[in-house]
Amino acid sequence: MATENIFIDTSAFYALMDSSDAHHEKAKNIWIFLLEEESHLHTTNYIMIESLALLQSRLGFEAAHLFARDISGLVEFCWIDKPQHSLAFELWLSLGRRKMSLVDCVSFITMRHYKIENTFAFDKHFEEQGFTILH
Repeated sequence: MATENIFIDTSAFYALMDSSDAHHEKAKNIWIFLLEEESHLHTTNYIMIESLALLQSRLGFEAAHLFARDISGLVEFCWIDKPQHSLAFELWLSLGRRKMSLVDCVSFITMRHYKIENTFAFDKHFEEQGFTILH
């Protein structure tokens, strides 16, 4: 998997940061593996916002600050522009599902745009959309 492109979702970032999360140990092991393999790690600015909000809400400002300072510096951000946002919004509308967020749809559009097939996530929606979740 060396130098492979991997997309990282909020679910993975949160599990990595919260030691009480059910996926924490798995997330920690995958994270270490990805760093050792020098994988190209990608996420979106939407994921960053969602992750910071979730961490601050559930774990406090210090956890969000630690994430922003240490972990987010190790990933490449795919900045979402208006056309990408519009595509994601149309996908979100067409799917019309309660637990499918606009941020999820932005991730799917971004992964397809950059031809990223693998994701570090604990969200089954990625597999439903045809992507491979790292285990």
